[in-house]
Amino acid sequence: MNATPEPLNVALALAAAGVPVLPLRAGKVPFGNCRTCKGNACGGRPNMKAAGPCRCPAPCHAWAAATTDPEVLTSLVWAPVWREAVAVAYHPGGARLTVVDLDNPSAVAWARATLPATRTVPTTRGEHWLYRGAMPSSNGVRPGVDVKSLSQYARWLGPGIGRMAVLPAAVRALVVKEDTTPAPGGVASSLPPRAPWSRQVATGCRHTERYVRTGLERGLALVRARTESGAGSQAFGVARFLAAQHTTCPGPCGLAAIGEEIVTAAVSVGVPETYARRAVTNGLETAGERAA
Repeated sequence: MNATPEPLNVALALAAAGVPVLPLRAGKVPFGNCRTCKGNACGGRPNMKAAGPCRCPAPCHAWAAATTDPEVLTSLVWAPVWREAVAVAYHPGGARLTVVDLDNPSAVAWARATLPATRTVPTTRGEHWLYRGAMPSSNGVRPGVDVKSLSQYARWLGPGIGRMAVLPAAVRALVVKEDTTPAPGGVASSLPPRAPWSRQVATGCRHTERYVRTGLERGLALVRARTESGAGSQAFGVARFLAAQHTTCPGPCGLAAIGEEIVTAAVSVGVPETYARRAVTNGLETAGERAA
């Protein structure tokens, strides 16, 4: 009887711990799609970024093939790839994790000076920093830094050392960057007038109306001042800061109305509405997570 390939043993142990895994071939990359799935002709797996009807039993579609099901991992369809596999990868987002991939010593130095300490895993050229919590993935968020979570895979290099921290706002902010640079004098999108924040929507807020309006107007001024670039990032920061002021209120505090005013300010200086809403939503949610 043939012995179980070592990568499969590692994969089964991770799957038993609730970490979705997949095999990597030579070059430390996923196996290619089968003929049916080649070129995404199958429509894509249900758990992919662009969900489709595909339920192919083969390890197709890279990170989207990651699974915790031992029957799938040990199936006849997966057996040939395990015999060729040279390593194991996992889907961080599927395990509710985020990996900050630091690709060189300079990136590691930046993280040590900027991000909260957490569990670290040495890599060939740098380190993986692991945080509890999932978020959108994005490559090249700064020199030598990738964020791997919901739509990427990370190579399994061991459990690492240190206590894993909760995903901080500083990491979420890394993926909040301008989608476009507004043309001089141009506005990327516009919004219809919406009702501003008022006591009618903030019946459970412990702050005075003057306090809330003063803080909001200062925040909106910061966003409107970013006429060249960075208004989306500023909107994220303002939303996070203002929401944090209400974490001890019994609620409701009308944060949705506050968010709408920030979105409107960002759009007024050229930030696309879709991006502005994403930045503000992330800012409001980050403040809530920090309070929790």
